Amino acid sequence: MRFRDLPLPSFYDPHSCGRWSYRPDPQALLAQASRYREEHAVLPSGEDAFDLHLLLIDEQKDFCLPEGALFVAGRSGSGAVDDTRRLVEWIYRNLSSVTRITATLDTHLAYQIFFSSFWIDRDGRPPEPHRVVTAAQVREGELRPNPAVAAWLSRGDLGWLAAEVLHYCESLERDGRYQLYLWPPHCLVGGEGHTLVGAVQEARLFHAYVRGAQSFTEEKGSHPLSENYSVLRPEVLVRHDRKPLGEKNVRLVESLLGSGALVVAGQASSHCVKSTVEDLVAEIEARDPRIASRVYLLVDCMSPVAVPDGQGGFVADFTGEAERALRSFARAGVHLVHSSEPLQAWPGLGGR
Repeated sequence: MRFRDLPLPSFYDPHSCGRWSYRPDPQALLAQASRYREEHAVLPSGEDAFDLHLLLIDEQKDFCLPEGALFVAGRSGSGAVDDTRRLVEWIYRNLSSVTRITATLDTHLAYQIFFSSFWIDRDGRPPEPHRVVTAAQVREGELRPNPAVAAWLSRGDLGWLAAEVLHYCESLERDGRYQLYLWPPHCLVGGEGHTLVGAVQEARLFHAYVRGAQSFTEEKGSHPLSENYSVLRPEVLVRHDRKPLGEKNVRLVESLLGSGALVVAGQASSHCVKSTVEDLVAEIEARDPRIASRVYLLVDCMSPVAVPDGQGGFVADFTGEAERALRSFARAGVHLVHSSEPLQAWPGLGGR
């Protein structure tokens, strides 16, 4: 196939990528899409000979804008805003080549095992966020589940809940991917922070209208007893009583691996992008390691979590974890690419 570099639509404003209040007008976009499609002779995605699938991970206001509860600033201080601008412009330029777009949504409720509200300390107070909860701390009673949670989560059985959270922390530590980390409340259902950044929503709707393609989403993270960094599965799948805690998203795995090429971007490179790609690579290696050559990470459209302490340092900085993950993905055969590079220059795509 011949990849085309299309012009940015006339309505696009780069400043919208950093504005909390920005909201696209779907009806106006529909009319603009019709004109753009005719002017540039863009064909419906159903006619694509090559299926290029874009996976947008958690491009939500709470992660991507400075006002958000968990802004992914990176070490630069403006990471996710810059990433969003590059990503949106990449979508517009490659509109006729992108067949499908799937957007994941981190989706949380008031009480989750990774929120302070779920826990109390020895004095009965909720702990501060941005701290690790270890199995040893749970075992020794330094932190324990909020008894109010047991009333609706385990039918008042606080002993069952205590055993479950200990099992959860032990399972995480045994797996070695993460320890339980307490985050500030973010991406709460019904709140503005849960929604996609306006400029991203605009780009995916414009793509849908121009190309006659559905705008798919995947929610993750609403189970109170498990983290769901990866959109492909929760961090822990089995409870302490050996009953299922969660399950793999087999349908999405098949959809992603069935793509001619899969392009991944979003937030954060140290957590939800990292976990999703780790799970994807594990699936690939179990099936056929050659499939990894069909996966492309837009590394300049993602940033790691780095939380400033207000004194020139960081409360938490996961840059190293993100960098190590990217090196690991490259060793597995995944391509690390930049949004400024034309698709023709991407390894494995140039001859199409």
